Amino acid sequence: MNSYHHIPETALSKDITHAVWQIEGFTSFHNEHILPKGIVEVIFNFSGSFPIHAQVGKKQFHLTHCFINGFNTEPVQIQLPEQQKFFGVQLRPLAVKKLFGIPACEFSNTVVDLTLLDVGFHSLWHQLAEQKTFDERFNVFFHWMRQKLPDLQPREKLVNDFLLTVDQHDLSVTELAHSLCYSTRQLSRKMTEATGMNTEELLLYKKYLHAVHLIHHTDLSLTKIAYQSNFSDQSHFIKSFKTYTNMTPGEYKVSKSYVKGHIYENVR
Repeated sequence: MNSYHHIPETALSKDITHAVWQIEGFTSFHNEHILPKGIVEVIFNFSGSFPIHAQVGKKQFHLTHCFINGFNTEPVQIQLPEQQKFFGVQLRPLAVKKLFGIPACEFSNTVVDLTLLDVGFHSLWHQLAEQKTFDERFNVFFHWMRQKLPDLQPREKLVNDFLLTVDQHDLSVTELAHSLCYSTRQLSRKMTEATGMNTEELLLYKKYLHAVHLIHHTDLSLTKIAYQSNFSDQSHFIKSFKTYTNMTPGEYKVSKSYVKGHIYENVR
């Protein structure tokens, strides 16, 4: 399996996208279990397998050739095609409304066919499919995006940065609002529009995301991870983690793959 990952470097591109990736090759697994990751993602499928069956929480979906998925608070399960070729763009949450005219919260815990939002995605998918390399697809997508680049305000950029980092999970609502230059009421509206969660719910979600990061990237005990992620105690940590993932932190730790938040099951 070949994989590519790029973090945009220009100021304009960084305002809109968090990262761009591609995977291609054959997989030995039938199923992929994806924990909530706190991102909004546009994905183009060039695998030749349409549709692909997926489940978000208890809702069933069929993944088409291009789709968008937002901030999830429930895990995603996908039945993987044997041969995969996916190109994905992780969008900054507050840029989504400016790009599509729909706030990012509308894509939380669901999967939406992009061609239903804009028929122009048929053409974009074909343009991307014609390219032979990751760099070529990257250039085509950003050429398309430059024509739609929204103007984000400085405070919106700060909110995007907060949403896409694993830090700042230990702030109070008031402290966070002050650091982002919003009133607590304004901030709650912004967070709900971007994620479907109010500020208090989002701060708990950020603790969970921080814990996933530590489980994946460190050898810390689960007790220390709970403490460093600012959970009140181990019981609160386990309960919150299970709410988002349907598994305990310990179960994730023993089954995690090399990709953070992804578990692969059922060898072919």
